[in-house]
Amino acid sequence: MLIKDFYRVLSIQNVETGYQANIELNKDHAVFEGHFPDNPVMPGVCMIQIIKELVEEITSKTLFMQQVSNVKFMTLINPQVDHTLVVNFSVEEKEDLIKVKSSISFQDTIALKMSSVYTQK
Repeated sequence: MLIKDFYRVLSIQNVETGYQANIELNKDHAVFEGHFPDNPVMPGVCMIQIIKELVEEITSKTLFMQQVSNVKFMTLINPQVDHTLVVNFSVEEKEDLIKVKSSISFQDTIALKMSSVYTQK
């Protein structure tokens, strides 16, 4: 985990479309003190990092993000209100590339949609 104690994985399971992970944010983490004081918001870069780490866990590989496309931040995540998130993602391994389509949501509200490509470090 790049940011220590930022979140914990509650579960990861195979689903028809790939994988579904349930995670819990540490709503008292120092990241939220600076982003933003008195109005905490989940940083977009942290959402992207969580997806990368979950894919690394599934593939048992250390990955390097090569490309990100179609990134759509659809709504803000306030960790004080919505600290349990659902991450849905599909993983397709082709030669040296790992292609991922993913989304992060809370309470049936999609916060992020993204396509990404990784290579093994």
